[in-house]
Amino acid sequence: MKAQDLIETEGTIYRVLAKENRKILLIDCMRQSTPHWCEESGLGDYKTVTETYLLEKTGMAMPNLEDTNPKLRSTAFQRYTAIVGILPVIGDNHKRLCAIRESAEIYGMSKQSVRKYLWQFLVFQSVAALMPAERGTYQKPMTEDEKNFRWAINKYYYTAHRNSLMDAYTYMLKARYCDENGKLFEQMPSFNQFRYFYAKYKKKQSVLISREGMKKYQRDYRPLLGDRMQDFANHVGIGEIDATICDIHLVDDYGNYLGRPILTILSDSFSNGFVYGYSLTLEGGTYSLRNLLLNCLTDKAGWCRRFGIFIEQEDWNTSGFLPGTIVSDMGGEYQSYTFSQITELGITLINLPPLRPELKSIVERSFQLIQTSMKPALFDYGFVDKDYGKRLAKDSRKEAVLTLREYEKCVIYSILYHNNQRVIEDYPYTEEMLNARVEPHPRTIFEWGRKQDGANLIPVLEKELVLTLLPRTMGKFSRKGLIVFGLRYDSTEGKFTEEYLSGGDALAAYNPDSVESVYLFRNGAYTEFRLIESRFMGKSFSEVQKMMEAQRALVNDAMQAGLQGKIDLASNLEAVVTGKVRNDDVNLKNVRATRTRERRKEHRNFMDEVKQEVDI
Repeated sequence: MKAQDLIETEGTIYRVLAKENRKILLIDCMRQSTPHWCEESGLGDYKTVTETYLLEKTGMAMPNLEDTNPKLRSTAFQRYTAIVGILPVIGDNHKRLCAIRESAEIYGMSKQSVRKYLWQFLVFQSVAALMPAERGTYQKPMTEDEKNFRWAINKYYYTAHRNSLMDAYTYMLKARYCDENGKLFEQMPSFNQFRYFYAKYKKKQSVLISREGMKKYQRDYRPLLGDRMQDFANHVGIGEIDATICDIHLVDDYGNYLGRPILTILSDSFSNGFVYGYSLTLEGGTYSLRNLLLNCLTDKAGWCRRFGIFIEQEDWNTSGFLPGTIVSDMGGEYQSYTFSQITELGITLINLPPLRPELKSIVERSFQLIQTSMKPALFDYGFVDKDYGKRLAKDSRKEAVLTLREYEKCVIYSILYHNNQRVIEDYPYTEEMLNARVEPHPRTIFEWGRKQDGANLIPVLEKELVLTLLPRTMGKFSRKGLIVFGLRYDSTEGKFTEEYLSGGDALAAYNPDSVESVYLFRNGAYTEFRLIESRFMGKSFSEVQKMMEAQRALVNDAMQAGLQGKIDLASNLEAVVTGKVRNDDVNLKNVRATRTRERRKEHRNFMDEVKQEVDI
């Protein structure tokens, strides 16, 4: 018998979670109850069964993560993120209880939910087991009593007065369940109903902020306080992200001053600074974040070859996955709606409070180590010293000689040293790490950690990431196609005839650099729509907007002249009919003869006219 085995005894199936000496840690797969230790000899007669047998007995249909709805898959990875930190201490009752309580606080779940997801994962040993069942979008409307509950809780409980729940209930009865004389109605909801509604819909963050105030919440209740982040990162898959302006002045290929670039990196907390990837650009914001995450997924051996740097695959192996949790500060780009869309991939975002860099000390330390390691070699080549800008200090801008590509090569060398050769002297080694003789380098610690239970690395495709991080806007279906920013699009699959005829709003993702395609976002999936109007091909949305604005300006200028033309037309027509007397006795007979006579009178011989003009 070994760990992960399934055994059946006395009509019940157990999974072996761990084995120490003669004791084994079991979880009841049928009841999905708390794991317990027992003597191996006390099991009696048992037989080993298969995973398929377990699924048949429990009636569980294990879905394929790659073929399921992206929204359900995202939920499964978020649930796994909530329990992943508990797996290393599953056999210690006290530590497990503490970890469950801490995870419930951090991820805003109840302890019962955390336990439920934990037992499900332990029983089936798959993230797919955490996927929720597909449900309809129908939501039962609130009753009149429930609307009153919601009103009273918002008005009387979520306030700085800190009223009790009973006070809020009393004020609700006074306002909504009394007649004009203040007498209670015979039919009224009970306090237990009121309290049940509150417990069902409450959010702890809303309660704390509304009753205690934002300052007290930030000071006493916010998640990830101080050094707690280091304790929380007990597994691979918690990344810290940040950006900084580099301490270097650069020039372009012709020697013109270029300024200082922006470096954005994603570091792993568990390994004390293993760098997943980087972005070195002159443009910050969401663009640099998208560039960084794509770099994390890129094959680093091939990437380094572009710069003439040759490494082995294992020297920097992060292609194809991202950390399950990303911690950032309150920077505008990290709080933007576009970046928050990354949670649709199952990644959990944690935004730390402003002006608290110590809460993400790993990535801050990574910046310091990367730039400090380059300082001795680059000091006289545009490096920004600590006295830069002070009186009588040298102007390091005049010493700039490196281009952006040359400096990026230096950054890659520094990261490779930082990942593979920097020695971490004070890393908190566990007994398992010592037995495995894990070398004290960020890469070796990361590689060891990713093979352990609890590692939370989410597989992501590059195209899937790019589509997820595209900005979105509301479009509209019409008979002319899908209308986005006034442009017409048609599906490449040709199956949206009903939408074109019925109309309606549609959420579309778009690439600001090209109008040629937009992507309908529906039920977590993307469908490409191609531009119909060829005159806009090869242009960006900003260029098209300028064209449309220029066209509107021309039309607006012509509108005034057109209005004057209408007035002139009316005046000329009135002049024609002025003085005419209406004759009510019009001769309606011999119309054909009259028409023939008038036609002969008006008939022109064009050849005679031309000849006369030539003779003249």
